[in-house]
Amino acid sequence: MTMIPDLDIPGSQSTPTIHSDWAAGRLTMQGDSYPENSYDLFDQVIAWVQGFLNEAQRPLTLELTLVYLNTSSVKAMMDIFDLLEEAHEQGRQVAVTWHYDARNERIAELAEEFKEDCSYPFAITPTPVSA
Repeated sequence: MTMIPDLDIPGSQSTPTIHSDWAAGRLTMQGDSYPENSYDLFDQVIAWVQGFLNEAQRPLTLELTLVYLNTSSVKAMMDIFDLLEEAHEQGRQVAVTWHYDARNERIAELAEEFKEDCSYPFAITPTPVSA
């Protein structure tokens, strides 16, 4: 079994912080996503997800706290969710939890749109707004 190196991509103003944990079967992304070249950013994320689904036989969980996504980031996320859907259809345990600021209805609506195309567990969870 080949273990693909974990991702540890620091976030910037226009890119999310991305961290993967092969041992735990977890991929986290948080922040804004409107990179100049989303393919440079997301190709490595997609490769990691594909590698995990091909090599590891345990559940994979995505923990998302994405605030804003541009069109190309949305497309990349669709590709990732499609990989999870294929794996789920083959009996794999996959799940997504999308945390969002309760004041940000737009991202909640986007998460709902993604969820509609997914048959695996997909939770959309508002985070409490601190005063």
